[in-house]
Amino acid sequence: MKLVAFDPGYGAVKVFHEGGSFQMPSAVAVDGGRRVTGMLGLRARRPPLEVALPEGRFFVGEGAHDWGRPVESLDFERLTGSPEMRALFCGAMTRAGIEGEAELVVGLPVEAMSGPEAPGTIQAVKAFLRGVWIWSAEGHERRLEVREVLVTGQPAGALFDYFLDMDGQPLPERRGEFASEIGIINIGMNTLDLMAARKGELVQRLTGGETLGVRRLLALLNPDGLYTLAELDARLRRKELDVRPALPIWTREVLGFIERQWGRGWRRFARIIAVGGGALLLGPALAERFEGKLFVPDDPVISTARGLYKLGRQRQRRG
Repeated sequence: MKLVAFDPGYGAVKVFHEGGSFQMPSAVAVDGGRRVTGMLGLRARRPPLEVALPEGRFFVGEGAHDWGRPVESLDFERLTGSPEMRALFCGAMTRAGIEGEAELVVGLPVEAMSGPEAPGTIQAVKAFLRGVWIWSAEGHERRLEVREVLVTGQPAGALFDYFLDMDGQPLPERRGEFASEIGIINIGMNTLDLMAARKGELVQRLTGGETLGVRRLLALLNPDGLYTLAELDARLRRKELDVRPALPIWTREVLGFIERQWGRGWRRFARIIAVGGGALLLGPALAERFEGKLFVPDDPVISTARGLYKLGRQRQRRG
């Protein structure tokens, strides 16, 4: 049975398994069935991945919003069984080559795991993902049986990516830091998550989340709503979007939330780990603020999924 880590990010869904990693932009569009034939002087573009489900046919991934009616929602209900998340999950499993039987380790934003609704959200995510999945993509019917679903917070993935090797064993050179307090900053598309841990235990007072992810930066650059979030994100990934006009404002908003949540408490941390696509944009500002404590992984975008996989491997070893 395959062990698969799944990070259902709002900017991109990430998959990590024994065969490697894969990420796909979280763009979904309903296939309306109409196509314009080739026009003289214009190149024909290859369509994005199309997934056929009982709910309908969807384009997913890069370019999806150019080909169909965009479906774009940033609420947490998206994680518990929405048609767009079903399409994204099947599309990601297709691209990652995952079929047969699997055990999933899933990471959720801190906000989705906070408050009185959290137990219900976690159970809904497990119920949504567990079971037999049958879909069609790339001209073939595909089948995946998810036998078990483990759910944790996305910042926990970043923490274990830092402390564990690919077999789920502690890294000797970092073992000494585990007893100290560690801070995690996860800046995704939708949310900014902060977490603190000591000896593998959550420090509740220093853990929280807010919807101040990269979406906030993109909103500042799109006041008239001329583009979908996925369209702007694609331009950002291709380095075609000039973020300089809005970056100072967003930086102040992010640092302001961190200040409210952590205050001077971050000085207690032995290390502060920054992950997510936002860490690539705010790395210099965070490094300056945290005075040599900041660590950014080699791939901050895939770090959470990689850490979820390592956590799953550790659990397998312990039986």
